[in-house]
Amino acid sequence: MNVLSCSINTLKGLYDISAVEVGQHFYWQIGGFQVHGQVLITSWVVIAILLGSVTIAVRNPQTIPTGGQNFFEYVLEFIRDVSKTQIGEEYGPWVPFIGTMFLFIFVSNWSGALLPWKIIQLPHGELAAPTNDINTTVALALLTSVAYFYAGLTKKGLSYFGKYIQPTPILLPINILEDFTKPLSLSFRLFGNILADELVVVVLVSLVPSVVPIPVMFLGLFTSGIQALIFATLAAAYIGESMEGHH
Repeated sequence: MNVLSCSINTLKGLYDISAVEVGQHFYWQIGGFQVHGQVLITSWVVIAILLGSVTIAVRNPQTIPTGGQNFFEYVLEFIRDVSKTQIGEEYGPWVPFIGTMFLFIFVSNWSGALLPWKIIQLPHGELAAPTNDINTTVALALLTSVAYFYAGLTKKGLSYFGKYIQPTPILLPINILEDFTKPLSLSFRLFGNILADELVVVVLVSLVPSVVPIPVMFLGLFTSGIQALIFATLAAAYIGESMEGHH
């Protein structure tokens, strides 16, 4: 009963986290739900950039790749290597999921630093990277949770739940709690780093001449890429763990 209560409280905490706000926000009313309009707008822009880039790069595929096709094939090989390292020999079906996570987060993070969102005026709030909003990072983390539960159940069936009593039934509450804290750590790590990076740049730009924050912006681009890699690597590691057993 205590474990169930703790799990319910954790899920309630995730719901409460979705109300976290930094600054003002532009809301849309969809049915009976209130959503962050600026997050949807910037997410659609990121998706359009990804789809447009891929379409242009592979519209005329060559046997010997050049230009954009060569770049995207390199990215695909990189994602395959990450997936194979973390998941193992059965990594193939999970490459699209890990790749989608990595590319969406990577482009979202970079869009916060490279795209001039601030010149677009909204009735309330302002545009920023999609990963600058806790709702986006929590959604990505929950998708990862669904993915590794699905991977474990598909591979092992109901015997998957036997991992919760390994190596001893005494650890049952801790093992259950671990699965609920994984999305929390994934979402907060990504949200906190991207938000902190954008706030640092904004503060520096307001305090010193525009040229001075440029090195910090380049550092932000580097850390944004690292955060995308960390998220994708951990997602693959969790999927691999659910398929192989509890470690």
